[in-house]
Amino acid sequence: MCVCLEVHGFSLCPSVNFNMTPPAEEVRKRTPSDYIFGKVLGEGSFSTVYLAKDIHTNKEYAIKVLEKAHIIREKKTENVMREKEVLRILGNSSPYFVRLYWTFQDPERLYFVLSYAKNGDVLSQLEKQQCLSIECARYYTSELILGLEFLHDRGIVHRDLKPENLLFQENWHLLITDLGSAKIMTDCDNENDDFDKRRRNSFVGTAQFVSPEMLTDTSSSYESDLWALGCIIYQIVSGVMPFRGGSEYLVFQKILKLLYDFPEGFDRVAKDLVEKLLVIDPRQRLGANDEKRYTSLRDHAFFNGQNWDDLGPPPAMFDTSDEPNAKIIPDHLEPGLDEEKASRLHLDLLTPPPEPPSRKKSPPNRRITDLTPLEIQQRLEAQKSNIYHSFVEDNLIVKQGVVDKRKGLFARRRVFLLTLGPHLYYVDPVTMTFKGEVPWSADMRTEAKNFKTFFVHTPNRKYYLEDPEGYALEWCKAIDDVKSYYYPEKT
Repeated sequence: MCVCLEVHGFSLCPSVNFNMTPPAEEVRKRTPSDYIFGKVLGEGSFSTVYLAKDIHTNKEYAIKVLEKAHIIREKKTENVMREKEVLRILGNSSPYFVRLYWTFQDPERLYFVLSYAKNGDVLSQLEKQQCLSIECARYYTSELILGLEFLHDRGIVHRDLKPENLLFQENWHLLITDLGSAKIMTDCDNENDDFDKRRRNSFVGTAQFVSPEMLTDTSSSYESDLWALGCIIYQIVSGVMPFRGGSEYLVFQKILKLLYDFPEGFDRVAKDLVEKLLVIDPRQRLGANDEKRYTSLRDHAFFNGQNWDDLGPPPAMFDTSDEPNAKIIPDHLEPGLDEEKASRLHLDLLTPPPEPPSRKKSPPNRRITDLTPLEIQQRLEAQKSNIYHSFVEDNLIVKQGVVDKRKGLFARRRVFLLTLGPHLYYVDPVTMTFKGEVPWSADMRTEAKNFKTFFVHTPNRKYYLEDPEGYALEWCKAIDDVKSYYYPEKT
């Protein structure tokens, strides 16, 4: 028996095709067959974002794909509908938000066709550069403030602002994205709102950026975004988050007690701005009481000399002639998206790109363990600049990557570190804390379920792991190579 849920034009029944109403400018209803789907750009808790190309115009988009059955199972219908409504309200009136071009569905999935931000997100840039220059921090904070003015003027609170949700367009201007947690104040500011009642014992957002008032009574307002703004400024100036701990509980305790400090060398004027935003009482945050929205923010000394009517071109962060993360849609792919095509797409992209000509290529079929003592010594010396080197006990990292470690219904994002020794460590990349190690033995074995999911079987436990980039087979091969080196008779 099929349980069908229909909300605001969505039919969340896997066996029924009920088209959503597209935006007003759309004349013809879109389908997945109008697009060639390429590389996965990112994944959320109940969605996958693909780079896709319109077969009619060759224009590239980011298409957010949501599984109907999963939305129903996880009770995320309100999130999906609120995001669609917020994007509809924002329309194309602000340059600082992703644009929703079309929405449509098929029997299994919902599709949001969104702006494609070619240059990734702010967090990725922070990981490359550790922190941004004060000039860059001032410019992008200014763009973020202009975006918040626009958003809040329309009665919307984002509630999940963080560097991962701030994207760089091709011209390096900022785009704010991921409005699935947004709150429309005109609909939700009533204390009897059913949606907020259901969330009374939880919070919306990401632990390190959630405001103290959302931890105590889950109420949120425009000032909650100002708190997140303070956290973001702190991170882009210093490279780390203000509130860090070994668990979410410890992070929450630090937030509630306002326990944070500034690293040595933190810009004095930026520090003053952060301190005026990270205030426990929401009404005392800078900008909260402005008669004209956020004039006090604009007037802060951090923005001295800023022309708010014309911010000018973005400052250069690095040599943009080198674009290592450029996403390419292979020409041989066919339009549309189904399970078979999605699997084939990820398998096609498993092969890493060719090495630059300047690098000496490894001999054919050379395994990752086939390193000479000199090579190991050289790589260990270079590895000291790796932020995860301190977690591996001076062992050489032969493979490193982000992996979702699943246990029961919950998945935790970890950085897995495969080293000689052998060892398979895993670290929380948010709190930068060591979380554990997969035990090695002659009876360890790997199992690739598909392009994303793989298992590591040990005598006492099966580790359920998911690679969000779709490199499960590479992980299995790397682990097997290390195992065959240390346990040859069992391989």
